[in-house]
Amino acid sequence: MRDQILSDYLRALASEGSPGGGATAALHVAQAAALVGKVSADGREAGALSMHALRLAEKEAHAAAVLTRAHRLPPGEARESAVVEARRHACERAAEVIAAAAAVLDLAERVPPGRRVGTDLAAVAEAARAAAVTAGLSVEVHSGVPVPPEVAAVRERADRLTATIRKAVVPA
Repeated sequence: MRDQILSDYLRALASEGSPGGGATAALHVAQAAALVGKVSADGREAGALSMHALRLAEKEAHAAAVLTRAHRLPPGEARESAVVEARRHACERAAEVIAAAAAVLDLAERVPPGRRVGTDLAAVAEAARAAAVTAGLSVEVHSGVPVPPEVAAVRERADRLTATIRKAVVPA
């Protein structure tokens, strides 16, 4: 996934049995971190987070494949056990994506908003929100428990960042 051409990735994403929402959520974080790296004074931390998010996307894709294989097992105790384990693994990956979305907002909140960086920071805020919400729903789908509270925290922080950008760059 890391070295795929974007058009090839999009074709793969549109096919059955491909990585889905979880991998896409992690890629939102990777893009957001890359944008923070572009507009921050020191892009090393953002670059490391972007690479971490790419690895998460690959882990998410693997978790999706494992879950698909588990569902294809013959009915019975082995299948049920495999599905439970695959879902647990999928929830762990989703929790990592939520944490990465929060981390990218940590970096973005350090960048002073201005006209030159406003659109990039807004894209960071919305990508972080999309990543966290998608990953949170993944946890809910795979575990049956409500969306983790960390998702609401990311949404609120994204809202505040967007409001701060608007206040700094949109004329009153």
